[in-house]
Amino acid sequence: MNSYGRLFRVHIFGESHGKSVGILLDGVPAGIPLAAEDFAADLARRRPGAKGTTLRHEDDLGLLKSGVFQDKTTGAPLLIGFDNKDTDSSAYDLLKDHPRPGHADFTAFHKFGGFNDYRGSGHFSGRITLGLVAAGVVAKKIIQNIRIEAGLVEAGGSERIEENVEHAVATKNSIGAIIVCQATGVPVGLGEPFFDSVESLLSHIIFAVPGIRGIEFGAGFASAKMKGSECNDPILDASGRTATNHAGGVNGGITNGNPLVFRVAVKPTSSIGQPQRTINLHSGEQTSLVVEGRHDACFALRLPVVIEAATAIVLADLMLLEQQVARIGNRAIETI
Repeated sequence: MNSYGRLFRVHIFGESHGKSVGILLDGVPAGIPLAAEDFAADLARRRPGAKGTTLRHEDDLGLLKSGVFQDKTTGAPLLIGFDNKDTDSSAYDLLKDHPRPGHADFTAFHKFGGFNDYRGSGHFSGRITLGLVAAGVVAKKIIQNIRIEAGLVEAGGSERIEENVEHAVATKNSIGAIIVCQATGVPVGLGEPFFDSVESLLSHIIFAVPGIRGIEFGAGFASAKMKGSECNDPILDASGRTATNHAGGVNGGITNGNPLVFRVAVKPTSSIGQPQRTINLHSGEQTSLVVEGRHDACFALRLPVVIEAATAIVLADLMLLEQQVARIGNRAIETI
C-alpha cells in the first residue's frame, strides 16, 4: 500500500500530472520547529537542473496544510502538499496503449484495469519521491543527532559520472548508478528481531523508491568471498567501536553503534529516445516505440537526497519505538 512505519507513519499521495503530490505524516512529536523554508535545501537537491536530468521545472514549494501552528508541530497529522504546474501530457498519449519496456506501464495497466493515470507515469513517477524528501526533512529533525549522507560513487559502470551522463544524453540513451549512504551517530540497539531488522526496514522503504534494483549493507556481496577472519569486525572498546565495518553498522539486525553503511543500485531510466520493441495493449501486435517528452538520462543524479530521506524515516520510527525521542519537543515543554 502507500503507507509505511509504525509510530512515525508516512502516507504518500498524488500522481505526476495530477493536481498535486505530497505526504501525510502521523506520529510527529509536538513542538518541533517547522517552517516552509526548512524544506528548501533538500527539495533543491531533488530538483532537476544538472545535465542528464529532466527539463520539467516545478517550483516545489511545500504547502504545510495541517499539523503546524506558530511554526511548531502540533502533534496532529502533518499534511504537506506540492502543486503540479509544469506538466505536459501530450507525449504520453502514445504510451497509454504502448507500454515502455522496463517501466511500470504494463503492470499498472493490468493491476488497475486501465484506470490508472498514465500521464507522466502517474503514481509510479519519480515525482512521488517529493513527498518522501519532505518526510525526510521532518524525520531528520526528530533524529537531529544522527547525520545522514548519500552520494553517487559511479554511473554508467564507472566513476566517470559526468562523461557517462553526457554520452547517454548524446546517444538518446540512459544509464544507471550506484549510491552509497552512511548514517553516523546511530545509537546501539535499533532494530527489532526477527522480521523488523534494520536491514529489513531499510530495504522495504528503499525498494519503494522508483528504479532501485538492489541494496547491500557493509561489505555486502563481497562478504561471500571473505573468510571469517577477514569479515569479522574486531571490537575495540566497550562502546562497540570496531576496527573495520564490514557489517555496515548492523549485527543480528540491530545497530551496533558504528556507521550504518549501505549501497543501492539504480537502474537506467526506462524512457529513452532509441527505438524499443513493445506491444499495442489492445491489438496485441508488436511494434517499435520511441519515447518522446522530458526524461532523465540518469535520474540517479537526483536520488541521494531521497535515499537520505528514506533512511531518516526508518531511523525516526525506530527511535520513537525505543523511546529515545520525546513525544513533546523540548521547546514546547519549556513554553508550558
